[in-house]
Amino acid sequence: MAHDDARTLESDERRFTNGDGGESLGLDDEGLRALRVALAAWRIGPVAEAERKVKPRQQKFTTWSGLEVLDVATPADKRIHYKADLGLPGEYPFTRGVQPTMYRGKLWTMRMFAGFGTPEQTNQRFKYLLAEGQTGLSTAFDFPTLMGYDSDSPRSLGEVGMCGVAVDTLRDMEVLFDGIPLDKVTTSMTINGPAIVLLAFYIALADKRGIPRDKIGGTVQNDCLKEFIAQHAWVVGPRPAMRIVTDMIEFCAREVPRWNTVSISGYHIREAGATAAQELAFTIADGLAYVESGIARGLDVDDFAPRLSFFFDVHNDFFEEIAKFRAARRMWARFMRERYGARKAESLKLRTHAQTAGVSLTAQQPYNNVVRVALQALAAVLGGTQSLHTNSLDETYALPTEESVTIALRTQQIIAHESGVANTIDPLGGSYHVEWLTDKLEAEALDYIRRIDEMGGMVAAVEKGYPQREIAASAYRFQREIEDEQRVIVGVNSFVASEEKNIPLLKIDETVQRTQCDNLAKVKASRNADAVREALAAVREAARGSSNLMPPIIAAAKAYCTEQEICDVLREVMGTHSDPAEF
Repeated sequence: MAHDDARTLESDERRFTNGDGGESLGLDDEGLRALRVALAAWRIGPVAEAERKVKPRQQKFTTWSGLEVLDVATPADKRIHYKADLGLPGEYPFTRGVQPTMYRGKLWTMRMFAGFGTPEQTNQRFKYLLAEGQTGLSTAFDFPTLMGYDSDSPRSLGEVGMCGVAVDTLRDMEVLFDGIPLDKVTTSMTINGPAIVLLAFYIALADKRGIPRDKIGGTVQNDCLKEFIAQHAWVVGPRPAMRIVTDMIEFCAREVPRWNTVSISGYHIREAGATAAQELAFTIADGLAYVESGIARGLDVDDFAPRLSFFFDVHNDFFEEIAKFRAARRMWARFMRERYGARKAESLKLRTHAQTAGVSLTAQQPYNNVVRVALQALAAVLGGTQSLHTNSLDETYALPTEESVTIALRTQQIIAHESGVANTIDPLGGSYHVEWLTDKLEAEALDYIRRIDEMGGMVAAVEKGYPQREIAASAYRFQREIEDEQRVIVGVNSFVASEEKNIPLLKIDETVQRTQCDNLAKVKASRNADAVREALAAVREAARGSSNLMPPIIAAAKAYCTEQEICDVLREVMGTHSDPAEF
């Protein structure tokens, strides 16, 4: 059999080679048949002989998400329909990038996530990072702020300033961005449930400084759906939360046109244990839900879609992550054009921030994390991200030190300026393996979205617990693979060190809570009590009705109402939420 296949290969060789011996870019049907014959001969001949001498390292090779990987990809596995599936950079379907020149024109934004302690401390870190070459700010808030509680709440005890910066009032926002030009530096704020309040604080700050609203730029995460799926930091239930998000989309489309009103976040979905395909599917499905909510409000899709952005995780499997970014752009462009009739090119472009995978970092041998982050960052760049945060080596222990965050930033700068990968656009485009993997991830993600559509959309799917169950199941499978040593984690279940070295850590002083509470008490004592009552009453009236919540919440911010005072009104009118029990 092998000899017959080899003879067929020789006779048909001309059908899948050019005259100069190079591989043809477009094989016809006969050429593909000849290639399949050649592959069969190769597998039963040279491959089988090699495997008799040296057995394969594993019975099955898979991506980090469990997708079985081909031994070698060829045109027999992936026929490239160039115009339909790839296109040129900056052109539909944007598989090869959302900008015509990509990094040859402008490098991705190096946006390091920062926030800890008091607003004064984080302001110092912001200025340090800008001085070190960071090109955009990204704000991490502490857990009370993420949940809509003030620093003096009993619920906040022991958490103030610990995992991010504490922000209770407009006064804290004034301190946080002291000396930072809001019209020249874009700011990302990672907050969801109370996002409307923090955005109101930021807009109120710009108003106080006399900066026109159409001059400030940035992003507020504001992805309520992924909170119910993965991260669980909410203020009200899913449907009221969707109303709040849509109010923000509507308001910013009119008054803050440079602001990305939702950063549709797959990051936390992946960190909760999702596979790459699940992250892709549930993130895109969340985005579709926001688009449908905006259209239902009466907005033209082209008036708000250009300001929807995305936020993806970058995990360990190098090619899987690259393929995920490419599939995401293609899927979003097709959905926006074919399902919603978007006409503007900007409405079709999936623009994304990315962050290396926090869940992949290990407490054991923490300096290994520098290598993990470098590879993940390289995958994000080769995948075509517009903005990137690189995690620091010490983040499994604490918030990063200045030294570790500098190494993380330098990692991006070395990739940008020393590796050469930014000199050409989509250098892996056309790789049979990458294109095959892009198709595989897209097909799996589309199957998830089909099921979500059948349930009535993402809000209904979340209420039924569907994405939550899928993620929990994949997280369980992955953990079992680690415990059974089917999956190697260097330094954890293999190549373990006999002794672990201590590394320097950033410690947040417990006096932060006392300082923050003292400052909050001063704000409360100095503000106009009648103005506060009137402002909160206006928020309550808007929440009970159907008028847009942004104007009264901005007015409440200017009256120095606290975050919790505003969120308590929303909870009072719209109700609270608890996860449904799952067995």
